[in-house]
Amino acid sequence: MIDFDAMSRRGLLKAAGLTALVAGLPTRTLLAQPAAKAAEPGRALRLAHLTDLHIQKEKRAQEGVAMCLRHVQEHAKPDFILTGGDLVMDTFATPIERSRTLWDILKGTFKNECSLPIENCLGNHDVFGWHKEKAKSTGEEPFFGKRLALENLGLAKPYRAFKRDGWRFIVLDSIFPEGTGYIGRLDDEQMAWLDGELAADRVTPTLVVSHIPIIGMTMLAEDNANKASKLPWNLMHADGLAIHRKFAAAGNVKLCLSGHTHMHDRVELGTPGMPHDGPRVTYICDGAVCGAWWGGRKNNCDEGYGVIDLHADGRFDYRYSTYGWRAEG
Repeated sequence: MIDFDAMSRRGLLKAAGLTALVAGLPTRTLLAQPAAKAAEPGRALRLAHLTDLHIQKEKRAQEGVAMCLRHVQEHAKPDFILTGGDLVMDTFATPIERSRTLWDILKGTFKNECSLPIENCLGNHDVFGWHKEKAKSTGEEPFFGKRLALENLGLAKPYRAFKRDGWRFIVLDSIFPEGTGYIGRLDDEQMAWLDGELAADRVTPTLVVSHIPIIGMTMLAEDNANKASKLPWNLMHADGLAIHRKFAAAGNVKLCLSGHTHMHDRVELGTPGMPHDGPRVTYICDGAVCGAWWGGRKNNCDEGYGVIDLHADGRFDYRYSTYGWRAEG
């Protein structure tokens, strides 16, 4: 736990004109939204952001993920899916036999229900064995930590960048161990890589995805509201302001997507010391596909996913779509 005053809470909320919408408020149901029959003029591509699937054998989770994927393809009709992590339910503290089963269920569900390209991001529940007592792990297993997830997702590293249709996408790895838990941040190696990636291209409009919000407001909802003076750094990046300053200085980072809190918010943030009309970065935390871990809505945020239209000139349009899921009980 780090003192929020050390980050200048007043500076974070006041400097450079912060606007935030915290979706502990009821979300609009968008089931009836018709998909565009053709790309709008200037639209480069459309993506669907699915985060916090938490696949498991219980609570009809597989059925729910399948229903969401069908809704995405029938209604949103994106060019590809970008996931936000926590694809499976808690391999962090689950023995390897069940962990492998969960990954098999996830891969089988996507194989059977999804015909779209998928780009994945890792979440804390996707990491194997960091809680060694519960996971019955030693730390010496060849699949320990993030390696099990990378193996199942066919990834060489947990962070990367790629370009598509005039946009650059940066996928960050925001999960690092702390005691028997984790913290949201980048390590030195990844931070240096990010610096190089941003410096190499200051023209192409850029979208960043991380599991834990880099900047966000949902951690102030519910039981965290009385902890406003001390932010828990497993709910938001401990280095969020430092990363934001890099994005604002680059000038072409337009949008950052995240999940993790199972609630929806939107923050638009400039940076101290820059002109009033200087670069601003939009941070959107999406609600979870699983809602409250397949137990219903989380703080009035419906089970759903984000739909983002990216335009050739760097603009974007966003909406949150529910998919009609109703939890049992």
